[in-house]
Amino acid sequence: MAEISFDGRVAIVTGAGGGLGRTYALDLARRGAKVVVNDLGGSVDGQGGSDAAAQKVVDEIKSAGGEAVPNYDSVSTPEGGENIVKTAVDAFGKVDIVINNAGILRDKSFAKMTWEDLDLVLDVHLRGAFYVSQPAFKVMKENNYGRFVFTSSNSGIFGNFGQANYGAAKLGLVGLSNVLAIEGAKANILSNCIAPVARTRMTEELLGDFAKVLDPEGVTPMVVFLASEQCTFTHETFSAAGGRYARIFIGLCKGWYGGKDTHPTAEDVLDHIDEIENQDGYIVPNNSGDELGQLLGLLSG
Repeated sequence: MAEISFDGRVAIVTGAGGGLGRTYALDLARRGAKVVVNDLGGSVDGQGGSDAAAQKVVDEIKSAGGEAVPNYDSVSTPEGGENIVKTAVDAFGKVDIVINNAGILRDKSFAKMTWEDLDLVLDVHLRGAFYVSQPAFKVMKENNYGRFVFTSSNSGIFGNFGQANYGAAKLGLVGLSNVLAIEGAKANILSNCIAPVARTRMTEELLGDFAKVLDPEGVTPMVVFLASEQCTFTHETFSAAGGRYARIFIGLCKGWYGGKDTHPTAEDVLDHIDEIENQDGYIVPNNSGDELGQLLGLLSG
């Protein structure tokens, strides 16, 4: 079995002061990566801040013989994102890996959700990943190498009660990752998403008794693999929970075509809805052009 090593690689892990991010940072460092441990040190709902969380993980890494530096910036501003990447470049000379893991929760039913609840969650999850990834992407392009891992969620991909803000942000990250996979391909930059389920301070109350069997370490192997040189996958999303790993994908069904020179009506859609819904013969598009290509084939007859 080939060993996955990160010797000579520089990784940024956001939200690495605890939970999943901590396990990623520790395993990457154990395998030879130089790690920027980013954590604002705030509460689950995004309030406050402290240097203690990030520094504690850095101390753990160093005591085990690894290399790491802390960063306490918030990912929720362009300046914070820039400074996180600058911390990596100043300390270690480059950035090879970005694991966008930082997150907060502001759960409420849709009718009761405030604009502040929406903005804060979008700022940390979606905009935060953008703010960190864009300056890192530029560095990676110069070095012709990079690995992005974005933290999506089954709440965004499949939906979950009380998480309209969180779900919208998390599915937005899939779109962001897919675009980076396409734009980064020529520069050997791969980008994938992880949809983890694990016991953390953000999820303990939500998971209840189920949390007992969902250690964060059950997610880590998939994330570390996606961050490695051995990973050749890009533009994909993976579920990881309790030691089970599985691909999640968006498929395009064959559908129903009304024929050339026709103008289907809503009644035609009603009459053919079973064909439109039929999942037999679906494809998994790699970009928007794959759908257009299928459509062009129908239209050109």
